Amino acid sequence: MPKDTAVYTHGHHESVLRSHTWRTAANSAAYLTGHLRPHMRILDIGCGPGTITADLAELVPQGQVTGVDAEESVLERARAVAEERGLANVSFAVADVHALDHPDDSFCVVHAHQVLQHVGDPVGALREMRRVCAPGGIVAVRDSDYAAMTWYPSVPGLDGWLDLYRRVARANGGEPDAGRRLRSWALEAGFTDITSTATAWCYAAEEERTWWSGLWADRTVASSYARLAVDGGHATEEELRSIAAAWRTWGGATDGWFAVLHGEILCRV
Repeated sequence: MPKDTAVYTHGHHESVLRSHTWRTAANSAAYLTGHLRPHMRILDIGCGPGTITADLAELVPQGQVTGVDAEESVLERARAVAEERGLANVSFAVADVHALDHPDDSFCVVHAHQVLQHVGDPVGALREMRRVCAPGGIVAVRDSDYAAMTWYPSVPGLDGWLDLYRRVARANGGEPDAGRRLRSWALEAGFTDITSTATAWCYAAEEERTWWSGLWADRTVASSYARLAVDGGHATEEELRSIAAAWRTWGGATDGWFAVLHGEILCRV
């Protein structure tokens, strides 16, 4: 099976990890957690810094969780999280979702959070996830949908941010509006028992606005996304600085509100 040809748009700059380490099973995988049982074997694909992975490990104390990511450096962070929390039932390894190094029927649950929007062949990835999931198991996927993100007040520059991000992500081989496509991709991958849901993150309190706007302002000028935007001819550095300023303006609005919609699927094997 071919390796992924897409480029990961975000990279692992501190501003990106600031967002990823905030994620928990409660705020990012609630659609799945009610289906977990203490003995389960779970594969967490695209685990990043491992905060969701560690939560899943705590929810299956008699089971085993394997977290995998395409980038070895971020797995060092994930291992540290697991060690700090004293978890003995979790391990981490480098992997490509298009070609997983596991036998058929290896896991009770295969989970991927914010992964399929970044891969070159999401349908092939879902087929591979199904291959390693045992009969009776669950493939669980959650992805945001950039075109469905909405905010208030309307700040000049944020519409430009959204347009730019979607262009850069697609130029890298990804699909930023993945959330709405998950069910379609799962059907194409051969799943027949699919439960589709949607949930959202919402940032409105002052500390939430400061955090969300700050990490996007920093990401816009300092992360791999910024480099890809400039090198790909999608934006100039001056335009990126203007977008970062727009983020900080929005973050300072006392009536500011931002919602991130996610599509979710539970596919039973």
